[in-house]
Amino acid sequence: MDIVILLASVLAAAPPILFAVLGETITEKAGVINLSLDGSILLSAMTAFIVATTSGSLLLGMIAAMLVGALVAGVIAVISLTLHQPQVATGFILTLLTRDLAYVLGNAYTRVPGPQVQHLPIPGLANLPVIGRIVFDQDPMVYLSLLAIFLVWFYMNKTQPGLKLQGLGERPAAAFARGVNVTRMRYVYTLAGGALVGLGGATFSLLVKPGWARPYGIEGTGWIALAIVIFGGWRPLRAAVGAYAFVTLQTLANTLQSAMPNVPTQLFPTLPFPLMILTLVLVTLGNAEWLQRSLGRLPEGLRRVLVRSLRALQTSPPAALGTVFEQE
Repeated sequence: MDIVILLASVLAAAPPILFAVLGETITEKAGVINLSLDGSILLSAMTAFIVATTSGSLLLGMIAAMLVGALVAGVIAVISLTLHQPQVATGFILTLLTRDLAYVLGNAYTRVPGPQVQHLPIPGLANLPVIGRIVFDQDPMVYLSLLAIFLVWFYMNKTQPGLKLQGLGERPAAAFARGVNVTRMRYVYTLAGGALVGLGGATFSLLVKPGWARPYGIEGTGWIALAIVIFGGWRPLRAAVGAYAFVTLQTLANTLQSAMPNVPTQLFPTLPFPLMILTLVLVTLGNAEWLQRSLGRLPEGLRRVLVRSLRALQTSPPAALGTVFEQE
């Protein structure tokens, strides 16, 4: 496959998982774990398709999907932040509930033709050599996803509210001492992150996989998004790189399947998943003290290379992730 076509294909297919990863990064930065992503994406995708089909408006479909994503995240916020119940258990139950709900409510629209986001090259820029075909000869959701990466990074690292957001997940007591209403702001960021997850679902059914069916074919995407958030170290730019890397593996798997038709069809589509698991294992090893001690027995040159590589993979979750802060 031509490298330009490959990169353009990756950008075109990445928005759904990118929006989900960015949304969950925001939520977990605030200290809340939303494990409902897999079901929430399905329910949002179904909602976006039905609303867009019945109303004839892609915009209404997108908005409806974001509201659904925010609603599911809001349930987790109420149960965990107000009722003080476990976030992980709540999210796991919700992902099963929303998955089944999506298939039940969407049954009447199975394989019904509907609208989809149209290709929209940017005049002038789309004709630029190489970069024009890759970046500027796409659809509006690709442009929006690229903008979202920058906006989330800028907000988190370059604005005062973004620094307070990081404080919610790292040191909520210190944030509260500085006048931040921790519970209220965690609600806000959980809903905002859920809305982005919902937008990711909408881009599946209105762009990447237009339509609705059972099974839909995006099951497992939410779990991959959660894994990419960990790989990204809860940092937007690194998480975006992880999302693009996963989509690249998926695209290459499809290409290899076409080039090697004698290989069982189940093999290549599953390759990105064990590779993602291997990456997470390496990330975990990068944080292990026993491994650091073991490396000390290696020759200095090799040890230095391995230490740098593992250090680049090291991540550390927000210190208060998954905990409940009771304001006095």
